[in-house]
Amino acid sequence: MYTLGINATFHDSAACLIKDGQLLAAAEEERFTHIKHGKRPIPFSTYELPFHAIDYCLKVADIHLNDVDHFAYSFDPYELLPEQYRNVSVIPIPLHTHLDKPSNEWESEWDPLFLSLIINAPEQLRDGYPHHLQKRFQGALIDRSKWHYVEHHIAHAASAFHVSPYQSAAVMTLDGRGEKATTTYNHGIGNELTRIGQVNMPHSLGLLYERLTTYLGFLHSSDEYKVMALASYGKPVFVKDFEEIIQLEGNGQYQIVNENFIERFGPARLRHEPFTEHHFNLAHSLQKVLENTVVNLADWLYEQTQEENLCMAGGVALNCVMNARIRDKSKFKRLWVQPASGDAGTALGAAIWIDTQQRKATERTFVMDHAYWGPDFSDDEIEKFLQWTKTPYRKLHNVAEEVADMLAEDKIIGWYQGRMEFGPRALGSRSILASPINASMQARLNEVKDREDFRPVAPVVLEEDAPDWFVNAYYSPYMLFIYDVQPDKADKIPAVRHVDGTARIQTINQHQHPLYYELLQAFKKRTGVPVLVNTSFNTLGKPIVCTPRDAVECFWGSPFDALVMGSFLLEKNPQSIYDQAEELSSVSIGV
Repeated sequence: MYTLGINATFHDSAACLIKDGQLLAAAEEERFTHIKHGKRPIPFSTYELPFHAIDYCLKVADIHLNDVDHFAYSFDPYELLPEQYRNVSVIPIPLHTHLDKPSNEWESEWDPLFLSLIINAPEQLRDGYPHHLQKRFQGALIDRSKWHYVEHHIAHAASAFHVSPYQSAAVMTLDGRGEKATTTYNHGIGNELTRIGQVNMPHSLGLLYERLTTYLGFLHSSDEYKVMALASYGKPVFVKDFEEIIQLEGNGQYQIVNENFIERFGPARLRHEPFTEHHFNLAHSLQKVLENTVVNLADWLYEQTQEENLCMAGGVALNCVMNARIRDKSKFKRLWVQPASGDAGTALGAAIWIDTQQRKATERTFVMDHAYWGPDFSDDEIEKFLQWTKTPYRKLHNVAEEVADMLAEDKIIGWYQGRMEFGPRALGSRSILASPINASMQARLNEVKDREDFRPVAPVVLEEDAPDWFVNAYYSPYMLFIYDVQPDKADKIPAVRHVDGTARIQTINQHQHPLYYELLQAFKKRTGVPVLVNTSFNTLGKPIVCTPRDAVECFWGSPFDALVMGSFLLEKNPQSIYDQAEELSSVSIGV
């Protein structure tokens, strides 16, 4: 049985395909269209479905859209649709939102348009596909009885619990908003999720963090991770202010009150204005209060469930500093966070939730132990593309050893290997790699990627060596937690040590990504350091690269030193490639 999961409501449009409880493929739409987050989160964009991501998922299974048994859409419009409109085919949509104010039945004047486009998603999927994707869409007949709307936070919760290594766990989801909920608490046992409580709009930790993101001159629903990085430079000057704004009420409840930042903190920063201590302190203070608040909520959930395991999802769960506080300070012993915790992950959660229900499955047979669920390209496909574009290249005889030599020489390498990652983190398939030994590497990489200078870069470390380099580190394959750098190692890897002494690590073992693991081993053999800088293979405002074309275009448009795609090396000094090719040719004919 095939179940297709779709996220398309707010942002991070994505698709995923489940077959009889097993994940086959998952990808974000942005990787195919080059539009960051797939689209902007505006009400009339709900008609934009992730056609390219869906096409990729169907391609992996070699099926047509008609072969899909069930469709799982990660938002339930009927949660918001007023009762009087549930059995009618027409609802009034205002022509002028500034003239036609919503009646009490609508939360926003945009709601009728927003909901009507979601309700008509099956027809849009059937008829609205791009022409070049017709092979797997043309002639599709979508039976409405096979279409399932899944509550947004159930999709988040299932994306965490149903693919986790735990058979029972507490489940907490935190994001900007779903239909009504912004925070939910569930108890997961086997394949069941029991809702214990929730916090509803307008009270939202995610939206509050978004508002500060906007106030600080960043793009909301996009740049929240920059606020988290900025926080390390500040002091807790405004903690009392944010404790007044986030009012804990007990029983897992909170309210957001009096959050007018301009009245409270003064004029907002415009995008290109300099950062001041005031901005640093605001970011730091909200981050601290967020951490304290969520630890409090987690401890309440622990008391309700008495579980030792906690699973988390939702966009707020991508805050790796907060996650580390929960790991270290909450009552839970073990914590598993969905690597695609943002809305992209709801495509997975909705699909596995519906798959479980439709098959009436009582046991789980799938654990998500890696994030490599996107497209890959063989050496033959890569070489054909390079030859067609007349791009100079040479084939490496031992990729790990030869690339380790370049990294030991302080070269910055685009690393393109295997299936693309699902989720916002580059984890060694679509990465930019560099040595962490020289402190200047952070600034060099921020220049390569055209990023703000306060942004840290993250390390990947051999799993078996992680505790020796990072305090109390263990299995952490998704860059979702920070750890303190071991004091005696701080001077050896200054490029990945953030200003507060921490690093957002990725651990890697041979099972997850064999070639990536071999590269770390080869670099350790040369330098004694089992750590590399790993940052995402993209530049400012662009999604992570997906195809060989994306990788080559990014490489030639940025000051990388080299690009390694599969077994092939591209360098910025093509003459060296010609010289090496001529030398190899001479050797082969015995000259």
